[in-house]
Amino acid sequence: MLSSIRSILSFFVGLAAVTIAAATESPRGIISSAILAEPEARKIELITSLAGESDASIPVLLNAWKADELFLYEAAPGNPVPVQLIGDKDATDTQAALRVANGLPLTSVATGLPLRLIAADLTAVEHTSALRRAMKAVLDLLDLAAPDLTKRLQAIQTIGFAQDVEKIPALEKRLGLETDPKARRALQEALAVTRLKAADPATQLRALAELKELHSLSSYDLIRATMRDAAKAGQPAVAEAARVVLKTIDDHKGTINFFGTIFRGISLGSILLIVAIGLAITFGLMGVINMAHGEMIAIGAYTTYLVENIFGTGITIPCFGFSLAIPGIHATGWFYQSYFLFALPLSFLAAALVGVGLERSVIRFLYRRPLESLLATWGVSLLLQQFLKLMFGSNNVQVSSPVYLSGNWTVNDIIFGWNRVFVIGFAGLIVLGVWLVLTKTSLGLLIRAVMQNRNMASCMGVRTERVNMLTFGLGSGLAGLAGAFISQIGNVGPSLGQNYIVDCFMTVVVGGVGNLFGTVISAFGIGLVDQSLQQILLNPVVGKIVVLVGIILFLQWRPAGIFVTRSRNLDD
Repeated sequence: MLSSIRSILSFFVGLAAVTIAAATESPRGIISSAILAEPEARKIELITSLAGESDASIPVLLNAWKADELFLYEAAPGNPVPVQLIGDKDATDTQAALRVANGLPLTSVATGLPLRLIAADLTAVEHTSALRRAMKAVLDLLDLAAPDLTKRLQAIQTIGFAQDVEKIPALEKRLGLETDPKARRALQEALAVTRLKAADPATQLRALAELKELHSLSSYDLIRATMRDAAKAGQPAVAEAARVVLKTIDDHKGTINFFGTIFRGISLGSILLIVAIGLAITFGLMGVINMAHGEMIAIGAYTTYLVENIFGTGITIPCFGFSLAIPGIHATGWFYQSYFLFALPLSFLAAALVGVGLERSVIRFLYRRPLESLLATWGVSLLLQQFLKLMFGSNNVQVSSPVYLSGNWTVNDIIFGWNRVFVIGFAGLIVLGVWLVLTKTSLGLLIRAVMQNRNMASCMGVRTERVNMLTFGLGSGLAGLAGAFISQIGNVGPSLGQNYIVDCFMTVVVGGVGNLFGTVISAFGIGLVDQSLQQILLNPVVGKIVVLVGIILFLQWRPAGIFVTRSRNLDD
C-alpha cells in the first residue's frame, strides 16, 4: 500500500516538475534538461511541453538532435554539458561550441576564453524512435506560433479540422499564449471541432455549445457528420444539439447573405454611378449619344496602369510595332503605394483631353443630329480600341492594388473589401463635386442655360461652343476617373469600356435623362436588384437578363425615366 502511494506521489512530483520547468525555463533550457533527463519518459514529457511555443531555436535544436549534431561535453567528470558545434572546421577539425541551454559560447573555466571542440572527441546525444516521434509532433505544431498571422491561422485550421484529439493539449496551450483576436477565435473553433471526436458525450455537447456561440460556418459539414454519427450510436442528446447548432448556423448564413448582398449591391451601384455620371452629362445634359464613352473609361484605366509602372521600374510599350521604353522612378514603400492617388487626377485629365479633342473634331458638327452622332462616335470607338491595341497590345494587363485597397474588414463574418468601400465613398464625393459644379459655379450656370435653350443662351452672349467643349471634357474626364477605379477590380484591356457602355445608358435613361439625382437612384437601384437576383437565382447570367427585361418593361411604362427633366427645349 505504501509503495503504491509512493509511486503515485512520485508521478505527480515528476509531472509538477515538468510543468514548472516548462513554465519557468526557456525552450533552450527545456531541451537541455531533456537531453540530461532520465528516464526516457521524462525526456518525452519535456519535449512535448514545447508544443505551441514560438521560439526560433526549437526547430534548430530538435533537428540538430535528430541529425546527431548535439553533443555532451564533460568539463568535469559526471558533469556533462549539452553543446552544439557550429561554423566551419579549421585545420585541426575544431568548431565553435555553443551551450544548448542558453546559446552562449562555451568558455574555458581557467581562461574564460571560448572553446573550440572536435566532434569526434565528444559523445553525440542519443535519440530513440519514441523521442523522434515526440520531436516530430512538436515540429508539426510549430506553425501554431508562427510570427506571420496568415501562416498561423492556416496552421490552426489545418490542425483543428484534422480532428486529432491528441493535439488538444497543444491547442489549449497555444490558446493561453495567443493574443491576436482572429487567432484566438480560430483556436477556439479548432478546439471545439476537435472535441467533437471525443468519446465522452458531455465533451461533445460542450463543443457543440461553443460552436453555436461562434456561429462556425466552416465546421458545418463536421457538425452534420457528428449528428449522423450520434444518431447511429444512439446518442439523441448529441444529435439534437447538433441539429440546433446547424439551424443556428443556417440563420447566421441568411443574415450574412442579406447584408452581404446589400453591400455588394451598393458597391456595384457605386461603380455604375461613377461610370454613368460622365454619360449623364454628355448624353443627359448635352443630348449627345456618345458611343465612345466606354473608351474614355479604358483610357483612364490605362493611365492608371502607366502611372503604376512609372512609379515602379518603368515599362516598355509595344507602341505601333516599336518598343517605347518609359523609365521608372523606382519608388518604394508608401511612396510607391501612393501611385493610385496620383493616378486619379491624371486619369481624369487624360480622358478629358481626349474628350475635348473628340468634341472639337467630330461632335461639334453633329449637335441636334442624334443618329449621325451615334454612328460617328461608334466609329471613333472602334478607332480608339484599335489605337489602344496598337499602343499596349491586345492582351489584358494587370494593375496591382495598393495595400490600402487590398485588404478587407470582416464584421460578424460579413466581408467588406477595402477597394469597394473606397469606391462607395469616392462615388459620394464625385456626386457631391458634380452637383457643386452644376449648381454653385459659373460653368454650371452656363451648362444649365445651354441645356435648357441653346439658341436663347447664345443670344444672351453665352459662348455655347466653349461651354459644349468644357462640358464634354468634364463628362469624359469623369469616365476616365471611373476607369481608374475599375482597374482596381479587374484586368484592363482595349475593350474594357464595352463591358459598361450598355449599363451606362440604362442607368442614365432609367434615372431620367439630364437628372443627376435620378442617375444616383437608378445606379443604386440597378445594383441592388442585380445582386439580389443573382443571390436568389444563383446564376449571374440569368440575373442580368432579368434586370435587362425589367428595365425594358419599366421604360415601356415610363419612357422618361424615374425623374422627368422639363425645359423649354424639351417641350419644343
